[in-house]
Amino acid sequence: HQMNDSPLQRRSLQQKDMQTFEVMVPPHAQSGRAFALLAGGVRLQVLCPKEAGPGKLIRFRAPAALVQQPKKQTALAAQRLTYDKTAGWTRTVRASDMKLQWVRLNKDGGIDQNFAASSSSSLSSNPYEDHFDIEKSAYVRKLVFVNGTNPNKPQGHLSLVPASQAVVESSVRNEKNQVIIDYSEIANVQSLSYNEKSEWFKEKCKQLAVERDSTHLQVTVRRDHLLEDSMDAILSLDQRDLRKEWRISFMGEEGLDVGGLTRDWFQCLGKILFENDMGFWRTSEHNQMQLDIDPNSELFQCDNFRDFYRFVGRILGRAVFDGQLVTGRLVQYIYKHILGFPISFKDLNSYDQEYYNNLHQIKALADSDMDVEDTLCLVFATTVDIFGEKHQVPLVEGGEELPVTNDNYQDYLEACLKNRVMNRVQPQLTELLLGFFDVIPEALLAVFDHQELELLMCGLPHIDLQDWRVNTEYSGNYEYVDGDYPVCAWFWEVVESFDEEMKARLLQFVTGSSGVPSLGFAALHGNDGKTQKFTLNGVSLESCLYPRAHTCFNRLDLPCYD
Repeated sequence: HQMNDSPLQRRSLQQKDMQTFEVMVPPHAQSGRAFALLAGGVRLQVLCPKEAGPGKLIRFRAPAALVQQPKKQTALAAQRLTYDKTAGWTRTVRASDMKLQWVRLNKDGGIDQNFAASSSSSLSSNPYEDHFDIEKSAYVRKLVFVNGTNPNKPQGHLSLVPASQAVVESSVRNEKNQVIIDYSEIANVQSLSYNEKSEWFKEKCKQLAVERDSTHLQVTVRRDHLLEDSMDAILSLDQRDLRKEWRISFMGEEGLDVGGLTRDWFQCLGKILFENDMGFWRTSEHNQMQLDIDPNSELFQCDNFRDFYRFVGRILGRAVFDGQLVTGRLVQYIYKHILGFPISFKDLNSYDQEYYNNLHQIKALADSDMDVEDTLCLVFATTVDIFGEKHQVPLVEGGEELPVTNDNYQDYLEACLKNRVMNRVQPQLTELLLGFFDVIPEALLAVFDHQELELLMCGLPHIDLQDWRVNTEYSGNYEYVDGDYPVCAWFWEVVESFDEEMKARLLQFVTGSSGVPSLGFAALHGNDGKTQKFTLNGVSLESCLYPRAHTCFNRLDLPCYD
């Protein structure tokens, strides 16, 4: 039945479910600013009162559901109120309103105040973060919905904001306004395995779907006009229609859709959507198996490029909603944008290593006190190829006349990052995200990371371990023994013990994608488009203690353990 609680009833329910916690303010905390702790395995962000400080006991109220343990309790999750010791960007539940927010933790488990919002409830810019930090700064896409002329096609404004300013709702309601997901469930599901998350997601999509007793949606298309007919049909739908049961039929063909025709439609449509000779996509500069948005599509397909990417977003969202697989594997930063995950300067390394290295040299010059302006003669602009012609595009307003100096090179690196992962494809990316969220609420994806999202959308690949092993090359300390080394044997023993998910994750770690070429591992490509086989590279323990991946070269540095 539909829930129509009054504000008073909702407030009473909230108060009844709240619990008082007491904790000692940690040494790294600052008065008037937030710090992070673990409550029942959930990262919780708490505001330190201005009258309190390190060593003082404070009390705060939070939902009792937060201390409910996940199904598979780990040693970390078993601690009720502790401080997270993992440095880096992590998502927390903001105690003031139970929304999800990114914070950067330092080595002591405290919130790095140089990358924190000015308060736990404010999204104003942080006065501490004056310059882009190549090692720590990160950005998250912010999609603001705005009213448009067509109620079936919501509009939005897309931008990059500092990661600490990105906030996401932590609950999802179905068409009857019933809460089907809340913050405590999201927090607990995050700790589960990928397979468990996937099953949970499927169940929530069923709860989100318009009930079967309502009229199903009939989609009729012609095979020889599949893209045009499908776009016309899907772009005309409102959000409720997008979550109804669909039945697909092909004009002139007999058959009742009980699932088979829908799968056929998704497969045939996917092959057309992700052809990179249509002007909408181009092969990734890093991984030949991944597709990136073509910035020139705005010019090449000027009449309908927005509709195309809105349609792609809706098809991707509906495929995930239905448990269908898509054939196109996208570059990593698109998956991160869908999830609202932080993107840092290091992400450029997995996107275009040569570009990343060139930009990193600017920092090296500045660190060595060389004159960046005289040495490099750069301005705040980038050169782009538009149909074979080179054009200079400013990275900031007036950038063609603004030289890069030792004082502003960090701003230049920041502008380059924003251009590569957002600005140059902003119109296309905006439409893709709007289309995806027409079907899937953003909070529903909060339990996944970007690698899991790729697996969810594209499926676990069938990995032939024998083919993988035969088409592996050896370099470094393993080159002259051709892999006849104990560590190499141990490596393959471990891989053989992996299930399909773990094998796919290992492949993602080393190559940047979980996909296997249709011709097998012999056809793996590097970032230059040439064949680059999976490589085990023997290195000394002094150079690295743990295995290290170089995704541009499909290479895994494997230390020579005793």
